[in-house]
Amino acid sequence: MMEIKIYTDGSCLGNPGAGGYCAILKAFKDGKAIKEKIVKGAEANTTNNRMELKAVIEALKTLNKTDKKITIYTDSQYVANGIKTWLDSWVKKDFEGIKNEDLWKELYKLLKKFNVEVIWLRSHQKDKGHDHDTNNLCDKIAREEAMKIKNNLL
Repeated sequence: MMEIKIYTDGSCLGNPGAGGYCAILKAFKDGKAIKEKIVKGAEANTTNNRMELKAVIEALKTLNKTDKKITIYTDSQYVANGIKTWLDSWVKKDFEGIKNEDLWKELYKLLKKFNVEVIWLRSHQKDKGHDHDTNNLCDKIAREEAMKIKNNLL
């Protein structure tokens, strides 16, 4: 079975403000890394939480439905808790009163297609191993994306 590890991060310069997101997808087969892909983007007037969600959504959109184990690594407690704890109750009340309803609905549809585990990582950890190194790279790329938007707006 193929395993996919997805590392995500979002950034916002001002909140709301110029925002960027990044997801790094790593495919493994029989425990060996076989492919890596970076998904990134930016929006002009957004929030950090929206960019955190957008990173996960855009990463999942790149995957097909074949039999895969998917692990999402995020430093966003909002995303991790949303998926693991809150999402089922939000669905039951049709997302009424939930911030970023459009993105949560989109994410919910995508999550139903896959076998997904979510792992929260403490952000900006130094020398803590591969997962944190990749998460820090996501943070760097997300900030760069936000800066591109900010610089184009000035």
